[in-house]
Amino acid sequence: MDTARADDPLEVADRSARVIAERSGIAHHDIALVLGSGWGGAAAELGEAVSEIPAEEIPGFSAPAVAGHGGRITSIAVTGTERHALVLGARTHFYEDRGVRAVAHAVRTAAACGASTVVLTNGCGGLRPEWAPGTPVLISDHINLTGASPLEGATFVDLTDLYSTRLRALAREVDPSLDEGVYVQFRGPHYETPAEVQMARRMGGDLVGMSTALEAIAARHAGLEILGLSLVTNPAAGISPTPLSHEEVLEAGRDAAPRLATLLAAITRRILED
Repeated sequence: MDTARADDPLEVADRSARVIAERSGIAHHDIALVLGSGWGGAAAELGEAVSEIPAEEIPGFSAPAVAGHGGRITSIAVTGTERHALVLGARTHFYEDRGVRAVAHAVRTAAACGASTVVLTNGCGGLRPEWAPGTPVLISDHINLTGASPLEGATFVDLTDLYSTRLRALAREVDPSLDEGVYVQFRGPHYETPAEVQMARRMGGDLVGMSTALEAIAARHAGLEILGLSLVTNPAAGISPTPLSHEEVLEAGRDAAPRLATLLAAITRRILED
C-alpha cells in the first residue's frame, strides 16, 4: 500500500512506525539495517526475531520488486544485549519509478522507530581488480549520479562525514582487514557501460551500484548516523571481460552469505556496545 507519493513523507514514516510498534510490541528500536544483495542472512545471526511483518502491510512500503531482496520488516532482540534491531528487508530502488520518497521511506521509518544508527548494505560492482567477488568494503563516501535528491524544497543538509568515521572505526575493530571506498550510485536498472565505469573511476569512485546514496542522504536528514557496507559481487563493466548478469550478483551473494552474516552481526553488536 504505497501512499508515500500523496502524503507528507515524514507523516507517512510516523504512521509506519506506529504500525511497527503496535504489531511488534517493540516501542523503540535502537538500530536499523537495510539488507541488500548478499546480506540477508545477517538477520538470523543477530538474535531472535520478535516480529515479522510483510512490508506491504505497512504504510508507504510495498513488496520488493527484485529477486534476492526480502519482503519483511523484522524486529530482532539482539543476542547479548537488551537492544532491538529493525531489519528492513523491503528496499525500494530508484529505477522502480515509484519516486524518491518511496526510496527514502525505509530510513525515515527507522528514525521514526527510534533508531539512532542505520547500516546500509548493498551488492555492487567493484572498480578495483584486487577486490574479488565476495569482498566486503566499507563505504567512505558517495557520488550521486541519479540526478535526484530525497530532500524537497529549501532543505540544506551537510553531507560531510556522511558515512560515519566513528562507525567505520568500530567495524574495523571487528575486522581490521576491511578496506573502504567511494560508492557511485547510478540510476539503473541497466548496468553501467565500460565508459561510464571509467568515468566513475576518474571521478574517484571505487564501487558502482543502484542504491544507498539517496537513502544515506535521507538518513542524514532524519538524524541517523550511517554505516555503509558494500559486497563486491562482480567486477564492474570493462574491468572484467565477462558480461554482467543479475544471476552473477545473486550467486556471489549466496557464496559470501555465511561470512557476511557473521561479520554484520558482530559489527552491529559492537555498535550497540559503544
